[in-house]
Amino acid sequence: MREESKLEEPPAPPLPALTIEEQQRFARHLILPEVGEVGQRKLKAARVLCVGLGGLGSPVALYLAAAGVGTLGLVDGDRVERTNLQRQVLHATPDIGAMKIDSARRKLEALNPAVKIEAHATMLRAANALELMGGYDVVVDGTDNFATRYLVNDACVLAGKPNVYGSIFRFEGQASVFAHAGGPCYRCLYPEPPPPGMIPDCAEGGVLGVLPGLIGTIQATETIKLILGLDGTLTGRLLMADALAMRFQTLTLRRNPECPICGDAPTIHELIEYRELCGWMSDESTAVQNKPEETTLKNGIPQITVHELKRRREAQEPHLLLDVREPWEHAVANLGGVLIPQGEVAARLHELDREQEIVVHCHGGVRSQRIAELLRQNGFERVSNLAGGIHAWSVEIDPNVPKY
Repeated sequence: MREESKLEEPPAPPLPALTIEEQQRFARHLILPEVGEVGQRKLKAARVLCVGLGGLGSPVALYLAAAGVGTLGLVDGDRVERTNLQRQVLHATPDIGAMKIDSARRKLEALNPAVKIEAHATMLRAANALELMGGYDVVVDGTDNFATRYLVNDACVLAGKPNVYGSIFRFEGQASVFAHAGGPCYRCLYPEPPPPGMIPDCAEGGVLGVLPGLIGTIQATETIKLILGLDGTLTGRLLMADALAMRFQTLTLRRNPECPICGDAPTIHELIEYRELCGWMSDESTAVQNKPEETTLKNGIPQITVHELKRRREAQEPHLLLDVREPWEHAVANLGGVLIPQGEVAARLHELDREQEIVVHCHGGVRSQRIAELLRQNGFERVSNLAGGIHAWSVEIDPNVPKY
């Protein structure tokens, strides 16, 4: 078993003193016996790394800055998009197009001018994760994809840092504290990443805008409790929230002695990239994965790139572009072709020509892959899936096609 990760009292020099202004600002903390002056000084001395400044990272960063955490490390390489604003409350309409790291800095320093912001305008990678985490006491996972989630977990275990975890989808969320005080890590719960395309992300399945605020605030609460050394953290427990039913339940988790990274005989000793394995892409990584000359197979379905689709269109090669998104998505952005929402395809197969070359597309390539497989099972032999969907087209081919 790896050495337990734990928060220790900061070494000499002693905890920083509070200024008069800080005593006024944090007066409601100071009267809490569980916090008091010593606790507030611990918060001031603490260094927390927030990975991701989206839906979860927004409330996390805001509340940690407001609570008086002295140093916040921020990791994010994305820019603010209009579709972010429904849930990412750290950013506002004037920030559209700006780096999230810059938007976040402005908001957090306006909220608490004393907070020290250490901005890392990059995506978390296997090559930089351990170095980034090295100088911090707690890591908060505000990511939205399995690739980075497993990377955060593995890096926290290897670095001996508590991992304050949160995830959201549609109306449901989860939170826990992993890799802390002998408790389980994320892999004890989910040993391996899901196969590519198995689980849709929020761009495919949607998310209630207030849900990240709910889960992110829980993450901020757990982080503060870790810094203060309070009992009752979510270490060894998984909090599950159903916002639609407004129901919460907590499951007990135990460290798996056979866990591949935190178990008694770990087999994972270094970090690897999970992007290709998890089928995840961002604006930054899409072009790397979708090389123009590549056509790969997934479950027997050819995966064509947006560059290949562009070439076919320009060459006027006969094909049908089948859009399986919902009508509202088609109204926001479309590439032409025929719209048949995924839930209607099975009943409308008669509208399609089995002899025609069909390229299926959706937002990111998940739904279209399932429909391409359905078509193949029903005798359509000339079927391919557009890897990355219309999002990849917006990123790599035509930025005038709106992202959503």
